[in-house]
Amino acid sequence: MNLYKFAKSLVWTALYPVYRFDIKGLEHFPKTGGILICTNHIDALDPPVVGITSPRPVHFMAKEELFNMPILKPLLPKVNAFPVKRGLSDREALRRALAILKGGDVMGIFPEGTRSKNGELGKGFSGAGFFALKGEADVVPCAIIGPYKPFKRLKVVYGEPIIMQPYRDQKASADEVTTVIMERIQKLLDENKV
Repeated sequence: MNLYKFAKSLVWTALYPVYRFDIKGLEHFPKTGGILICTNHIDALDPPVVGITSPRPVHFMAKEELFNMPILKPLLPKVNAFPVKRGLSDREALRRALAILKGGDVMGIFPEGTRSKNGELGKGFSGAGFFALKGEADVVPCAIIGPYKPFKRLKVVYGEPIIMQPYRDQKASADEVTTVIMERIQKLLDENKV
């Protein structure tokens, strides 16, 4: 068993008894090809929750500071995380993310860029649209519906893929595609309120 699968099993074992995940929409998740999972962001646990509920291994950008911690530095790359410099245009992180998507793998991002303070979906940054258009991948919208309260159900809903080729053909902008992605996440939130 590789470290990613082991970590996924370990995190699932730790979190499931506490949050009792209600996972919906896995039948929508493409079995092959590059996929960009775009998710709302309500808690620091969102990345591991997406990682353990996704049917395919997920790659995430993680803030560069985490890779300076002696315990995490060797571990993070083995669980598909790679560093990004926050607040800067990190060309190396952008290239890495696009290579993951073009290579037919799954990348997870939180288009809002930061956690919502009130639980409502915020404005998405155009990076989501950029990766969707340039990464030769389709988008799977995802809604995490909390709150994260011990022994209460936490919903994780995967929506139908947003096929990107028509947007590439139309030469849609990153902002336009981000708007579409955020609308689909909001729809999932509205349809699956607790």
